[in-house]
Amino acid sequence: MGSTDTPNEAVITSYAKAPARTVSAGGVTYAYRELGPKGGIPVVFFVHLAATLDNWDPRIIDPIAKGRHVIAFDQPGVGASTGRVPDSVEAMADDAYAFVKALGFDKIDIFSFSLGGMVAQALVVKHPELVRKLVLTGTGPKGGKDIDKVAGTTYADMLRAALTRSDPKEFLFFNRNAAGKPAARAFVGRLKERTADRDAEIKVKAFQTQLKAIKKWGRSAPDDLSKITQPTLIANGDNDRMVPSVLSEDLHRRIKDSKLIIYPDSGHGGIFQYHEEFAPVAAEFLSR
Repeated sequence: MGSTDTPNEAVITSYAKAPARTVSAGGVTYAYRELGPKGGIPVVFFVHLAATLDNWDPRIIDPIAKGRHVIAFDQPGVGASTGRVPDSVEAMADDAYAFVKALGFDKIDIFSFSLGGMVAQALVVKHPELVRKLVLTGTGPKGGKDIDKVAGTTYADMLRAALTRSDPKEFLFFNRNAAGKPAARAFVGRLKERTADRDAEIKVKAFQTQLKAIKKWGRSAPDDLSKITQPTLIANGDNDRMVPSVLSEDLHRRIKDSKLIIYPDSGHGGIFQYHEEFAPVAAEFLSR
């Protein structure tokens, strides 16, 4: 592809205004959004459990889109994409590969969060030639300790959220303390900045299938991550209850020359709580 914007066409660098598009591959119509200047290697964003296109923090995407072509997409069976959610992370990686190829790219950078980071690892292991740089946040390796407990934690916090009429992400992504509570409310507020053309919510069955895939990933034999030679940036909060923070350290040990950032007094959503610090670091890492 690598098309360039015509000079009189204003480049959109706000995720809230990114146009909704679709592309078809393998009988699936993928919903995606793109922004930033076209041309060069795009940064493809791999989203988290239960998330749709509306779950990306604009304070993370927008700074990266200032200088890069950014693409966010819905996996099959999620949001506005057709098809069904597969019950393995590896199959999700195959779908991501089909999506990228349908857009005509043979080289991408990946920004991933949580389940998206698992999918990103599976994709890099299978198609190392496709990926130039890798950002893994709030995630863990295949066979990682306690990943199979994600479902239990998730359901417990969803119940807590329902009882207090709040967004489950406020419990799952942030500490319930003086630093975490306002950060959680601010994050949930930012996700509502896009008012037009919102995505469809994830369906319960799709969400349950994703949880099944995560459990399987946690109970599988580890991949050989020493094969990952791509420059890799790993980040998390120091108190991730969903995908334990020690797993970010595990990834860092196993991926040669990777860079690790652990933010203090924060949870699974540490990069969103510390977006002012993290976004410039991520943008600089991806632009090098």
